Amino acid sequence: MALHQTKPFWIAGTCFGCVFAILLMMRLDWFNKIFSRPQTLSPASVNAVFERDTWMNIFHNERKIGFSHTRFATEDGGYRLQETVFMRINTMGMIQDINLSTRGRLNPDFTLLDFDFEINSGRSRFLAKGSVADQFFNIETQSGGSRRTLTIEVETKPYLLAGIVDAVAITGLEPGAKFAFAVFDPATLGDEKLAVEVLGPEEILIGGDTYKATRISLNFKGATQWAWIGEDGDLLRQKGLLGIRLERTTHNEALHGLTLEASRDLSLAASVASNASLANLDRLTVLQVELSGIALDQVHLQGGRQNLNGRILTIQKELTADLPAELPLENLPTVEKIFLNPSPFIQSDHAQIRRLAREIVGADSPGVPLERARKLVDWVHRNIEKRPVLSLPDALSTLENRRGDCNEHAVLLAALARAAGIPSRVEAGLVYLNDRFYYHAWNLLYLGRWITADALFGQLPADVSHIRFTTGAPQQQLDIIGIIGKVRIRVIEE
Repeated sequence: MALHQTKPFWIAGTCFGCVFAILLMMRLDWFNKIFSRPQTLSPASVNAVFERDTWMNIFHNERKIGFSHTRFATEDGGYRLQETVFMRINTMGMIQDINLSTRGRLNPDFTLLDFDFEINSGRSRFLAKGSVADQFFNIETQSGGSRRTLTIEVETKPYLLAGIVDAVAITGLEPGAKFAFAVFDPATLGDEKLAVEVLGPEEILIGGDTYKATRISLNFKGATQWAWIGEDGDLLRQKGLLGIRLERTTHNEALHGLTLEASRDLSLAASVASNASLANLDRLTVLQVELSGIALDQVHLQGGRQNLNGRILTIQKELTADLPAELPLENLPTVEKIFLNPSPFIQSDHAQIRRLAREIVGADSPGVPLERARKLVDWVHRNIEKRPVLSLPDALSTLENRRGDCNEHAVLLAALARAAGIPSRVEAGLVYLNDRFYYHAWNLLYLGRWITADALFGQLPADVSHIRFTTGAPQQQLDIIGIIGKVRIRVIEE
């Protein structure tokens, strides 16, 4: 099946989650990788569909780090898609294996009938299943021993991304043809654009053999992948973020040749060099940097403790001395109240989370907001082991496993803070460490005004080397996709 293998790039390209780095696209926005809604593609234009059984090797630079296997078959009343992905990822010197499995049944027009999804990386496991009936999408998730259900009303039936792109390939792959898709995210009920363009014919070399192919591009939030489709309509090669590529292979070759060393450290590959060494970060109150290599309106740089003037970004550490002694929930602004609500990955309404929040802050005497927040940050910092976790981070799983990278720390602190009556958001961007800036996630807590907090580092407020690119819900970390490998930082003043 042509182009069914888009998912490994969104995983491998960003599964460099580690103690000081962030797991972006796939980890928190797996819905966006599985479901989408076509905007310009007419299902009537789809011609004959052929059954496929495709094996792909996954490489980082020239080293094999995994494989994928996809089966696409016709069945009565539609099609069936089954995909498995295995990768061995090196993050901050720690090697971990990650397994993903997706099964989907499609209607004759490629719309989704039902699906099952699982991501497993040792002790961390996340499952989801769903079905579409009429105008409603019914989804059930399971993680950390807890099940959650949600029903979402959709204007049109969702599509499997793999099925849509395959349909684009079957329409003829005319050079210059362009397709636009509105990617649907049930977590936010929002849309993002996915653009596909047919670039033209090329000859490519795989394993010493030359193949005639058609090259296409896929662009999502400024990040571009390229794919080469063979004359038989099957996927031959794909290239994407951080030097990740997939190449068609045989069953036997896919299952062999994977070394214990895995990839080059992906967290280091995605990091940004600093022109200056920053000492005594805990004492710095202001940091000024020049940003280049990206469109600055592409990310959320202005606001709060950050001030952008041209390409110069000034970050000022927040003061906490004048914060209010009380935070009456009934008087909170509407926006702040939103960040008291639970979500599929921030289960602040779960009994276990609520009970722990009361124990940490004190059930009878909760104290002033700043003191409650400090207790919560300190508890997460001291009780969660700091190590990379390649999975979908959610508060309950983090609490159960008691380990995680910055994402696990951020979602658990967000859940505990909301359960304790403190609005909390998740922010993402870069943080300084050992002469480089690494992708990272932390929190913003409303304590009378918004104050940064980093449970992984045990900081409230966070130090000024935290450069925010996104803020809000965890899935908004996707906004960083388009800047990975492009952004440059020059420290001007500290």
